[in-house]
Amino acid sequence: MIEEISVRFFDSFAEKKPVNPVLIEGLPGIGQVGKLVAEYMIHMLGAEKIGEIHSIYFPPQVILEESGLVRLARNEIYFYRADRKDLIFLVGDHQSTSNEGHYLLADQYCEIAERLKVRRIYTLGGFGVGHLVNEPRVMGAVNRAELRPEIESAGVMFNRDEPGGGIIGAAGLMLGLSALRGIDAVCLMGETSGYIVDPMSAANVLAALSKLIDVPVDPTKLNDRASEMEKVIEGLVEGNKIKEEELSYIG
Repeated sequence: MIEEISVRFFDSFAEKKPVNPVLIEGLPGIGQVGKLVAEYMIHMLGAEKIGEIHSIYFPPQVILEESGLVRLARNEIYFYRADRKDLIFLVGDHQSTSNEGHYLLADQYCEIAERLKVRRIYTLGGFGVGHLVNEPRVMGAVNRAELRPEIESAGVMFNRDEPGGGIIGAAGLMLGLSALRGIDAVCLMGETSGYIVDPMSAANVLAALSKLIDVPVDPTKLNDRASEMEKVIEGLVEGNKIKEEELSYIG
């Protein structure tokens, strides 16, 4: 029987002891910015999948694979051993469909971070502005004031009135809930229209995050995808019709 939230770590991870771990959350959201960044890093670094999360708070549907097989919706945990710190990635299919589920899942993610002795959490997302953005900025939020100068040094901007409506979902809740556990947390949000999957915004978030965690990630492929999207945006501005496949992310 499925539990409200079930977390399963693979046996292959049992003997690993994370060193100075950092947790990077990149679940689906506005412009899929956080998801793009985290999944790109997992691919480029060759991170190892170490666990899965299932929950009744995910949408009531199964995921249809290309082969025609179906599976339950899930979120996934990946591990990458870097030189001076280890990276834990949280990615997946969905966030919650209910307010209660958002809180319970975000608290579970923070519990995982505490269990793995994570020193800092980075949540990633999009900052929707409702219009096309040619040069997306990276906006920041922190759960401890002392973190702000370090984050600003990576080119991240803090504007008092942005985002005026708060940060919805795991990217925001994890900052507040991790503070209760004594874990530092930072949210990096790339400006995006919110209308389309936005690799341009993701590329800028990746650049800021790479500086902050001091783990280099080759941005070439993501930058190439961003250049393609720039052409799409030019077409939108000119009033051209955009094919659906041009707006979808190809991993």
